[in-house]
Amino acid sequence: MFATMAVDHLFASCILFLISKTGFSAEISVFVQTGSSVQLDIQTQQLPEFDLFSWMDNKSESIVRYNSDSKRVTPHNSYKDRVDFNDKTFSLTLKNIQKTDSGLYRARISGLINKYCVTYRVSVIDAVEAPVLTVNSNWSSSDSCTVSFTCRSHELMINSSYQNNRCSKEEVTSQINTLILDCSEESIICNHSNPVSWKQDRINITQLCEDVKQADDTDYDDVETLTQKMTGDTWTTVTYCTVGRNQTPSPANKPAVALYGPT
Repeated sequence: MFATMAVDHLFASCILFLISKTGFSAEISVFVQTGSSVQLDIQTQQLPEFDLFSWMDNKSESIVRYNSDSKRVTPHNSYKDRVDFNDKTFSLTLKNIQKTDSGLYRARISGLINKYCVTYRVSVIDAVEAPVLTVNSNWSSSDSCTVSFTCRSHELMINSSYQNNRCSKEEVTSQINTLILDCSEESIICNHSNPVSWKQDRINITQLCEDVKQADDTDYDDVETLTQKMTGDTWTTVTYCTVGRNQTPSPANKPAVALYGPT
């Protein structure tokens, strides 16, 4: 047991030694929206003494160099108008970043110690497109409402239904994009997102159900039809009641008054 522990300790020490000698550092993933800016920090309070500090791009070319003796900052010509370097915190800000800027970015010190301080993997992506929420069918009664609908983005889709004031929350993903469908007593919500942006579409379910109820409800009123008949030598008035929708009859459908006299 002790032998195993000793071997494990020796193995761990070798790993730490290799990391310190090679200057290897874990990658930090960063997602940035196309056209925006991103700030890369050195992730430490204090750096060891160095002669030269530099930020390097995915082509291993220096974006900017800082000389500790002269305090001089030298940006690369291709980045001159696109970067800001803070000579106090050693952070680098990339401006108006484009998809071609995706890749590895590393901070490196040179001198008595040569090593990479931090490594970033920057992914530049576009903002998501707005999703579309479509009602396929709906049915409503006095005590319930059922709505069938589709939540769709460019590459993702969810079909679901709303019933008894609720629906099941659903989620689908494709690479870095996510489509989420959710609802409350008032709304159905379709949300499309990625690591840099989100957009949504929603439908007012309360209004939708009320509109269906109003379209299906029927009010019944009495419509009187007056008819006079001759019984023997006496005129008799007879009233008939008909049941129908509460609507104003057109002139062609108005109740007629028929008078029957002696023939």
